[in-house]
Amino acid sequence: MAKPTTPRADSAKAKAAVPAGADHNRPRPETPTDYKASKEELLEFYRQMVLIRRFEEKAGQLYGLGFIGGFCHLYIGQEAVAVGIQSALKPGKDSVITGYRDHGHMLAYGIDPKVIMAELTGREAGISRGKGGSMHMFSVEHKFYGGHGIVGAQVSLGAGLAFGHKYNDDGGVCVAYFGDGAANQGQVYESFNMAELWKLPIIFVIENNQYAMGTSVNRASSEDQLYRRGESFRIPGIQVDGMDVLAVRGATEEALKWVQGGNGPILLEMKTYRYRGHSMSDPAKYRSRDEVQAVRENSDPIEGVKKYLIDAGVSEDEIKVIDQDIRKIVAEAADFAETSPEPEMHELYTDVLVEQY
Repeated sequence: MAKPTTPRADSAKAKAAVPAGADHNRPRPETPTDYKASKEELLEFYRQMVLIRRFEEKAGQLYGLGFIGGFCHLYIGQEAVAVGIQSALKPGKDSVITGYRDHGHMLAYGIDPKVIMAELTGREAGISRGKGGSMHMFSVEHKFYGGHGIVGAQVSLGAGLAFGHKYNDDGGVCVAYFGDGAANQGQVYESFNMAELWKLPIIFVIENNQYAMGTSVNRASSEDQLYRRGESFRIPGIQVDGMDVLAVRGATEEALKWVQGGNGPILLEMKTYRYRGHSMSDPAKYRSRDEVQAVRENSDPIEGVKKYLIDAGVSEDEIKVIDQDIRKIVAEAADFAETSPEPEMHELYTDVLVEQY
């Protein structure tokens, strides 16, 4: 079966970064191989990716109806990244932090779709009690530390989480997600420096969906091969086909092996693509319909894992049952959110830090 191709990737295969002039005597991670998933694992990957896709489509509908306010950044097209990475982590041990495109990560972590949708609609039953909204999801229980609206802020905080893992010697690893736009932020490189100096257990994940808001990565970055961005700090990088969940899982396992071996941080560049605009207020006129359609036809992550399922002997009828179940789960989450009460007015004064002198 032909593997999905990643848009504008120099290589569809994951590769370890060894730029010209690199110290070849330095240990480096092995070149990843695609994960060999069982039939049951493939079914679970498919289920989670379809859940994210349908959930985000429903969120887009609710935004249009006025149930969701403020900003709302959808994860449609990037599902393989969150699912592939999260499936390799240990819940309750490893920590995760991301930016404002965070719904998909929470769903991949197994958090109840009802409380996520309730948060999107600003309801008391939401994961952040209706106060965080789309951009500031949070769950200490699941070691999911946001959801951050400031571009690149989560990278420095992720280095802090990794420091906590090392200080407590708990064996955990932090995964810090950020985008190709955030990759140009200065605090990212300060975090790279400290993470390597202190050999922190952190995986920096660049979700390169090709556009930082409305600007192509090729126009905004003098070095657009983002997996190389850590080399001046001696942080190795791997470029991954982020539209293929098995490639993502395989690269994540190699990254975990590197970090857990005491080698310090590693950087994964996930070459992926978002089908919708940067946010719900973005008409995405900076790219053609033909470009988006070409990715859907040739590289869609859900269609890719569906082909793997068929090759594994799963019937179309079995796949349809999963699709129907997911639509029911998403509909129930939307109904729960729409009928849940908003926070009481006195909640304006709770969860606020007050300095006492």
